Amino acid sequence: MTDDIATLRRILRDCRTLAVVGLSAEWHRPSFFAAKYMQQHGYRIVPVNPRYTKVLGERCYPSLVDIPHRVDMVDVFRRTDDVLPIAEQAVAIGARCLWQQIGVKNLAAAELARAAGLDTVLDRCVKIEHARLFGGLHWAGVNTGVISSKRPV
Repeated sequence: MTDDIATLRRILRDCRTLAVVGLSAEWHRPSFFAAKYMQQHGYRIVPVNPRYTKVLGERCYPSLVDIPHRVDMVDVFRRTDDVLPIAEQAVAIGARCLWQQIGVKNLAAAELARAAGLDTVLDRCVKIEHARLFGGLHWAGVNTGVISSKRPV
């Protein structure tokens, strides 16, 4: 599992196209919040969810193998039991990193991805790690723009 700061920083610096598996179109869901943050910070988001055709203004694909272009990172917002086939698809499409979000920790999927040469991250939030390592983490841990010390204009 990738835990060291230098490696996490390298992954987030080099992986600019993120396929977000399980991305919800509902604004209050963690997947939407994290993907929107990453999109606002210059990352290309590729939604992967068979329930939708578009999320965050981007075409949504039913699975990783349906994406017609290169993907650097596969960011997984699914249950731990669902990750192994996603890891297999990540390897098949030539992704460079398999990132399992907070609460997702499939060791078999991580080992499969690592054996194929992918970086693997488990049980971490891509948004939180980006904010922590690149200066976007605020006192509440998120920058919603709702709470501010500045008076509204």
